[in-house]
Amino acid sequence: MTADDTVRLRGHHLLCLLTYKGLGYSPEFVAGMTATAGRLVAGATVEIVEGPDDICEPLCRSEQNPHCHETTVPERDRRALSLVTSLLGRRLAHGDRFVFDDQLRTRLRAAYRDGAFEQACTLCEWQSLCREIAAGGYQDTLFRSSGEDI
Repeated sequence: MTADDTVRLRGHHLLCLLTYKGLGYSPEFVAGMTATAGRLVAGATVEIVEGPDDICEPLCRSEQNPHCHETTVPERDRRALSLVTSLLGRRLAHGDRFVFDDQLRTRLRAAYRDGAFEQACTLCEWQSLCREIAAGGYQDTLFRSSGEDI
């Protein structure tokens, strides 16, 4: 990773990363999400983007009917950013940059486990699996530092 390593993320992927265990829409999506989780653990900066991000953009270009262009996806982005903004007490919008560190991840995971982001996830097919992962203490998730105690 270089000092200027930046991961472009759409709003709802901030939440998806919290429960990510190596499952996804396709092998290509899983590879992208796994690589992104690793870059963030290594200290990459997040830039919030509108529309396809570093995880789904390659799939949106190569798949015939990619999920990133479904009408529910921008709404999930909007809801996720709004809820994360409320939790953090500061505006989080397109173009904003920050480091998704252990402290932030722990804070968002606690809120996720307590149901704070349900409204952002209601349109997602993975919601029940993510609830189970959160209820199980985020065991075996890939977006975590090596010494992190969840």
